[in-house]
Amino acid sequence: MPASAVVTLLSKPVHEIPSGSLAELRRAAGSCRACPLWKPATQTVFGAGPEKAHIVLIGEQPGDQEDRQGLPFVGPAGRLLDQALEAARLDRAALYVTNTMKHFKFEQRGKVRLHKRANAAEQAACRMWLAGELARLQPDLIVALGAMAAQTVFGATFSVTRERGRWRRLGEAAQGMATWHPSAILRAPEENRKQQYAELVTDLRGLAARAGVR
Repeated sequence: MPASAVVTLLSKPVHEIPSGSLAELRRAAGSCRACPLWKPATQTVFGAGPEKAHIVLIGEQPGDQEDRQGLPFVGPAGRLLDQALEAARLDRAALYVTNTMKHFKFEQRGKVRLHKRANAAEQAACRMWLAGELARLQPDLIVALGAMAAQTVFGATFSVTRERGRWRRLGEAAQGMATWHPSAILRAPEENRKQQYAELVTDLRGLAARAGVR
């Protein structure tokens, strides 16, 4: 996939798309100073998964545990995602898992670091790394987890509540779909949590079917 084609996979233009292997991109992102989020963060949290992965899961932002360990989806939301992937018979080791943002944005409250949503300028500054990952991977199937990832891929007016589970064509070769972010399920009222988790599993089973997983 040429770099120019990756722009069609994201809802907003990406003026600079870094090239290179995933390892090279990871090293370059480690020294990124395009926005101020690198200063309080422990480290860059780049994507993880095989270079030949045909399926990409895109989350929103790293959390506290991701920031400490340097890997995506290793905290409570990651454990819920692993549970849902297992229920859908998807092997996480065969997927590429990343986030729209590569640094943890937080507000310090005593000893606790509370997640804080990245603003539009911070999201725009970080978009080139996601574009670089997509350019390298050339995925067939993309799943956006949560509103920030879905709007990065499908546009600012996209609503996960209204449109989750619906597949769309992205560019000439890829297809994409959005579903609940595991952290949103964990934050949901108890009476809604079971239904949202079931919907996440259903959407991931749809992903598995499109990928030919039996």
